[in-house]
Amino acid sequence: MSWQADVLDEPLAQATGAKACGATTGLASLGGKVAGLRLERITDSPYFDGKRFRNAIETAAAKPSLGLLWEYAFNRTEREPRDPFPIVHPEAGSLVAGRGEALQITWLGHSTMLIEIDGKLVLTDPVFGPRAAPVSWMGPKRFHPVPIEPEQLPPLDLILVSHDHYDHLDFPTISRLAHRETPWVTSLGVGAHLEAWGVPAERITELSWWEDADFSGLQVTATPSRHFAGRGPGATAATFWSSWAIVGPKHSVWFSGDTGLWEQAFEEIGERFGGFDLSMIEIGAWHPAWGSIHLGPENAAKAHQLVRAKTMMPVHWGTFSLALHAWDQPILHLLQLAEQHGIDLLSPMMGQTVHREAGVADYWLGRR
Repeated sequence: MSWQADVLDEPLAQATGAKACGATTGLASLGGKVAGLRLERITDSPYFDGKRFRNAIETAAAKPSLGLLWEYAFNRTEREPRDPFPIVHPEAGSLVAGRGEALQITWLGHSTMLIEIDGKLVLTDPVFGPRAAPVSWMGPKRFHPVPIEPEQLPPLDLILVSHDHYDHLDFPTISRLAHRETPWVTSLGVGAHLEAWGVPAERITELSWWEDADFSGLQVTATPSRHFAGRGPGATAATFWSSWAIVGPKHSVWFSGDTGLWEQAFEEIGERFGGFDLSMIEIGAWHPAWGSIHLGPENAAKAHQLVRAKTMMPVHWGTFSLALHAWDQPILHLLQLAEQHGIDLLSPMMGQTVHREAGVADYWLGRR
């Protein structure tokens, strides 16, 4: 099988009897495709209006405009690196969990991170494919090779999927990980995708906001975010989106997923958890027209402070060209903001395993 299916990948599937499937020609509506407890939990959600999930506060959707189309057509910004992207390729077997009280991160591109927290390994939003797109022949293409192949990853304690957009939920990657004896946690409804692609239903836990589950001593909580969901033309918003708190015996982290700024919710997250050792927050692929559903560097810095994290790690940049800004604009801007506001920043080389206190890679500092 090629990395990507040649047509749209499998949409929401029935909760029982789902088979791993390469593709369909479109995304079906909610009715008849999600059944049983999954359907009941979706329809019972206060954020589901009978047709789709909606944000808890007014959130403007990103809409095409002539101005935006003009920008895409004639904007000459350097949206991809001219020089080879700096990558560390970990040796197979080097990423196993080490010390029981460690908090270490390996950034594997975009929002894909291998988190070692208190002796457990958590993989977030695994995307190892060459495109963040429903087809193999067009769409945002990865700037660089992956630091490591999915098969080279060590045994994992948990795989987390924040929501179902193509740059966070990748059919061929899921297919390559589905055979592992690893539990998965995700937002309401997203488990239907996983089940359709071969992940056994008993390994999937779906959470709504403020719900939590324990995975071998790690407490994982779905926390509020301000975004949207759906894959491809005709998609319904029948899946939810979340940010995530992961709390171990010694350490805690917060992963923003994709979100716009939501000051009240982020402040509540910080209060409920008493802050975090590390925040992992999206900074890239943003545009003023998308201000309600993505953060960008300035709002990412605000979100980090609102959730009361000690150290901030920027993610969701440096892998795919999903917006009109220069590929390195988010990190360069964030470096300036961190200096101005006294933010402790962790931004390693891609593929490099670092401790929370490691700081910023010399490569990024040198680009200022």
